[in-house]
Amino acid sequence: MTKESSPGTFLSQELLESLRNPENDFPLEWDADQNTLVDRQTGRVFPVLNGIPRFVEQEHLSSFGLQWNKYEVAHPDEDRATFSAKTGLELSELKGLKILDAGCGGGRYSKVAAEAGGLVSGADHTTAVEKAQILCSHLEHVSLVQADLKHLPFPPQSFDFVFSIGVMHHDKNTRAVFDAVARMVKPGGRYSVWLYRKNQWWQEIINSALRRITTRMAPEKLETWCRLGAWLGGIPVINKTLNKVINFSNHPHWENRVCDTFDWYAPAYQYHHTTEELKSWFEQAGFENMKILPPEKTGSFYRWCYEHNLLIGSGVNIQGTKSS
Repeated sequence: MTKESSPGTFLSQELLESLRNPENDFPLEWDADQNTLVDRQTGRVFPVLNGIPRFVEQEHLSSFGLQWNKYEVAHPDEDRATFSAKTGLELSELKGLKILDAGCGGGRYSKVAAEAGGLVSGADHTTAVEKAQILCSHLEHVSLVQADLKHLPFPPQSFDFVFSIGVMHHDKNTRAVFDAVARMVKPGGRYSVWLYRKNQWWQEIINSALRRITTRMAPEKLETWCRLGAWLGGIPVINKTLNKVINFSNHPHWENRVCDTFDWYAPAYQYHHTTEELKSWFEQAGFENMKILPPEKTGSFYRWCYEHNLLIGSGVNIQGTKSS
């Protein structure tokens, strides 16, 4: 039975067997009458809404639920290329792997991984999982949960491959999220993480000053300013120079530019990191064979700006293998 053909709420048997109470790692049972998951040992109950188990509410990340549910930002060819660049894995390597998309948002990369034959679990703190559910509705092997990445409802060491693209730096403690997600990787499994890169000191000062204003704005007001940024992002020259001072997206698609710019200025938390810092986290979490992944874009000027930390919104990106 597929998700499209099943009546009512559909939870796969594989998902039901893997889910745990994130507070104590006890197994959960499905109560079909109440649409809930129940920890019989403690009596703790978690709702299942629209077919998605819910372990948290949105809290400080509500802006992500707004943006990912509102905008259409998936572009299959681009998403496949970005997935390979930011995870360090070719799509041909994914078939049959048990995969965790930690911070799946609207589901673009869960879709890519599942279409390549992966058995995908997507977790996100926000209602963006509802957009992911729609995007992946044709795929049998995608399961979604709304959960805190620091307290995931899965057993430790249960995934062959775990990736997180552009998510962890939006928690008040990036390192705590990294470590919690790292525990999901099996010995011998691989883990890929992409975080915002720390820029030049003057860029950091300007960005912090702007975000002190934008994070207090109502979403509707901020979106108006983000549309201005999206307009600037479509103007040649300006979209490759001014956005080194004040960040706005220069993505080829209008909706992506609005969404990406909103994503930069709306979240309550945004931290920037260095390659050396991220590499040390991998080492201390028991990973080896680290690969520092290069940026997706090429070109001598782009790479010069990247290497001198001048590209606002660029990343630090590493893949590691969990020691056996």
